[in-house]
Amino acid sequence: MNDQTTARVFETLDRFRLEVPSWGFANTGTRFGVFHQPAAAVTVGEKIADAGFVHTLTGVCPTVALHVQWDLPGGVDDVATVQRLTGKAGIRPGSINPTFFQDQRYKHGSFGNPDPEVRALARAHGLASVDLATRLGSRDLSCWFADGSNYPGTASIRQRKRFFEEELRTLHDALTGDQRLLVEYKPFEPAFYHTDIADWGMALLLARAAGRRARVLVDTGHHYQSQNIEQIVAWLLAESMLGGFHFNDRRYADDDLTAGSIDPYQLFRIFHEIRLFEEEHGPADIAYMIDQSHNLKGKIEAMVQTVVTAQALYAKAALVNLDRLADAQAANGLVQAESCLQDAFATDVRPAIGEWRAAKGLPVDPLDALWQSGYVERITAERAERRAAHPAPTLGSSSYARP
Repeated sequence: MNDQTTARVFETLDRFRLEVPSWGFANTGTRFGVFHQPAAAVTVGEKIADAGFVHTLTGVCPTVALHVQWDLPGGVDDVATVQRLTGKAGIRPGSINPTFFQDQRYKHGSFGNPDPEVRALARAHGLASVDLATRLGSRDLSCWFADGSNYPGTASIRQRKRFFEEELRTLHDALTGDQRLLVEYKPFEPAFYHTDIADWGMALLLARAAGRRARVLVDTGHHYQSQNIEQIVAWLLAESMLGGFHFNDRRYADDDLTAGSIDPYQLFRIFHEIRLFEEEHGPADIAYMIDQSHNLKGKIEAMVQTVVTAQALYAKAALVNLDRLADAQAANGLVQAESCLQDAFATDVRPAIGEWRAAKGLPVDPLDALWQSGYVERITAERAERRAAHPAPTLGSSSYARP
């Protein structure tokens, strides 16, 4: 790798930031059960401490996403606690995620529910979440909905669309400062006949109906098999409607596997489309976040592995020779054009990334630094002792089966 290439990697990594989710450090599972890990975080303090340690190792994760019901169950009463904990951990509160799917009253939907009292409940929760975001200095309100139906004829699809337009507009109008409303989509699960926000087109239309500060959020696991996600990304960029990502990987459906573990070339292609857009139009306002449920891998270990993988793929995408690519595309040079991407993807960027980390005073190998630190062993012992002394869950406990 020559000096020019190394400099490009340095420049690229300097601007890459990746938010981690609080729930990624907690015990999680499937619809069939929750799988416990002795080092898993239970309290919001433990989750934030783990997020802070990931930032210490990687230097690129300065914010932690918070779920309202799991991390701020006391509402405004928990704000000072979260501010103190994040300050102590050396990070900041990131996106605020309302919990529109866990309350028993949401059995038939939240914003799409035909019962006006349930819609009012969801609306109040959403508005309270905007207030929490304002108090915490968080920019993005990130909304995913489990709303849908399982059987034909059991729900009025167009009526529910109208309900969503009205409720999202209410949330949007409550935003303050530079806050944004991010609308996420998912084709199925837990709804298996129709989902109210099932794809990027529906999310795009609802975001536009909500207002000018609403954008679409793309979760890389929320698509059908073999769907061309980078094309969706390109279209949303062209429409100035791409607000953010939830990164993970999948083999079958929303598997929540560590990013790049199944198809790293897909994430590379996504980053390439973003970089291509930015070369032509300037920096894109995109929030990058990890959203994974680490059931078998160690929580912190999997998070660091994901950050390292994302950095490498982001750096590889910066090495595509865009001038050569444009010439090949203009001449219909199919192999030449494809080779531009393949050559960049095949480049070993690890030495350059190691140099970048060393220059920043970071561990050259974050995973090895984690293994050598003894952090997981220490928190395992501390948390076991704390659980034995105080068996009742405390603030921010989240022993749940994540949908």
